[in-house]
Amino acid sequence: MTTAIAQDFDAAVAPHRRELVVHCYRMLGSVHEAEDLVQETMLRAWRARDRYDEHRASVRTWLYRIATNACLSALKGSARRPLPSGLGGASEDPDTPLVPSFEVPWLQPFPAAPDDPESRAIGRGTLRLALVAAMQSLPPRQRAVLVLRDVLEFSATEVAGQLDTSTAAVNSALQRARAALGDTAVHEDTVVDDGAAREVVDRYAAAFEAADVDALVTLLTEDAVLEMPPVPLWYRGRADYGRFITRVFAMRGTGWRMVPTTANGQPALAAYCPGDDGALHLHTLQVFAVVGDRVAHTVVFQDPTVFAAFGLPGLR
Repeated sequence: MTTAIAQDFDAAVAPHRRELVVHCYRMLGSVHEAEDLVQETMLRAWRARDRYDEHRASVRTWLYRIATNACLSALKGSARRPLPSGLGGASEDPDTPLVPSFEVPWLQPFPAAPDDPESRAIGRGTLRLALVAAMQSLPPRQRAVLVLRDVLEFSATEVAGQLDTSTAAVNSALQRARAALGDTAVHEDTVVDDGAAREVVDRYAAAFEAADVDALVTLLTEDAVLEMPPVPLWYRGRADYGRFITRVFAMRGTGWRMVPTTANGQPALAAYCPGDDGALHLHTLQVFAVVGDRVAHTVVFQDPTVFAAFGLPGLR
């Protein structure tokens, strides 16, 4: 029997491509690896298109099975992708040398807004950096079960079919994954880039552009975290956060420009610093978590591959 997917493969799979990239990103923590895995998923699906049975699973469920198993294969023997706060304790010295660690496969941010029209898989809060970072600490199959069940809301029976296991095994893996994540687990009511959060980050940007460290510090929670991959260094607390920002201005000068953008459904800023040539040069992508009316967590990325994924120009 000829199925619709065999008749017009591209039309059948195209609506799911974007959400599959998001899915693979959650599994791997890398935008570029996720895009590669989706390409592999589409190739595997193309080769198997004549064997697809629409009576056993929807096209979406079938594609997720292929993508998830491609991710699990890719994760065999691979190191997890952390943020600096997942590797050790916070630093208390704002003058610690900023030595990058390129051997660590760092977690990358994802260029997506909460209302991304191309993907129903992003969800409110389900792509936030803290959650994706926490997922990286889970064994790959637990990670897959958590994403498929709690984020994508497949049934336990569907997930068992996707992973070639039993429903009991799926439920057990989900319980262990939820326990491991604790307070970082999926919360459907989490709002990470609403108007109020964006207003806080706009005020942070204004304070940064004015090099007003005192004003910037008032926008932080008491235990705010600042981390800066690929430098394996991070700070906790208003005082150390502020002292480090003072050091940044001492090293790089003032007159920065902060351009609003979005990453992982969270408010973000592309930061441009003044160069010796008098022009503004792309320096970092900064991603914010806002709690109430304060910044609780800032992750500062200084990676050309991240800039490319977000389409950020290198010079302004």
